[in-house]
Amino acid sequence: MNTPVARDIPISIFAGRSNLPLAEKIAASYGRHLGRLAIRDFADGEIYVRYGESIRGTDLFIIQSTQPRADHWIELLLLIDAAKRASAERITAVMPYFGYARQDRKDQPRVSIAAKLMADMLATAGVHRILTMDLHAPQIQGFFDVPVDHLYGSGVLTSYLRELQLDNLVVVAPDVGAIKVARAHARRMGADLAVIDKRRPRQNEAEVMNIIGEVEGRNVILVDDMCDTAGTLTNAASALRKAGSKQIIAACTHALLSEPAYERIENSEIAKMVVTDTIPLKRPSERIDVVSVAELFSDAIRRIYMEDSISTLFAE
Repeated sequence: MNTPVARDIPISIFAGRSNLPLAEKIAASYGRHLGRLAIRDFADGEIYVRYGESIRGTDLFIIQSTQPRADHWIELLLLIDAAKRASAERITAVMPYFGYARQDRKDQPRVSIAAKLMADMLATAGVHRILTMDLHAPQIQGFFDVPVDHLYGSGVLTSYLRELQLDNLVVVAPDVGAIKVARAHARRMGADLAVIDKRRPRQNEAEVMNIIGEVEGRNVILVDDMCDTAGTLTNAASALRKAGSKQIIAACTHALLSEPAYERIENSEIAKMVVTDTIPLKRPSERIDVVSVAELFSDAIRRIYMEDSISTLFAE
């Protein structure tokens, strides 16, 4: 392990409004308080930001997830711009959830590559480094000309899952896009891997689900990087139950949980769902448990500040 380099510039940790509970946990884990910020909305919705203390010459970390609404993006860009104009030495955007990552390629005519646009806007605003977790498409790191440190939530989630002490376990990817995430969990859990291949034969016809792997009579961990409306996860759970699976536990990093996600989860075959706090829950649910990634992000911030290696944190 490389010896950390002593820094002769101070560190500052600030946060936007998108996920203040997580930001406060990260700062507390680091042993600091969040810096003072004035953020308010004008009557027409325009956002105003101002740092409430000097940040000249500091190594500045701005914590802001960018889940909908889009104002969270604007707020982050304004915070970066203000920090640049206030002469911060280095600006790192700490983005536990990187929004618009699903639009990462031109897969249809006349569509935007939104993830690339967001990367360009961050660079234009003046960011020097990005720290994020479980990008929907890891290749988005290549959209940046600044360093990107990409953490994984699988370690935090599997710590929770191990405590359940499930036997005869198989980890299932609900679609082919989640195979990499499922493989990481299966490796950490020492479990088998299965995947659901879903396809729609024609428009307005129900999806046909083919389960590749042995799931009958087995306990299932159903994993994905994010859960939006929960349609993919709950449909997969139904297919697994019909195939003879026993207890079904779902796990995902980013709990967007747009309507009708809560209703679907609470009426599904999923016995329990575990998510991280990269996005604050819209409401609590007896079916949903939350584990925190604060300590992981705090450790990553400390290592970035000390110019130490963080490869042990983001290695899968």
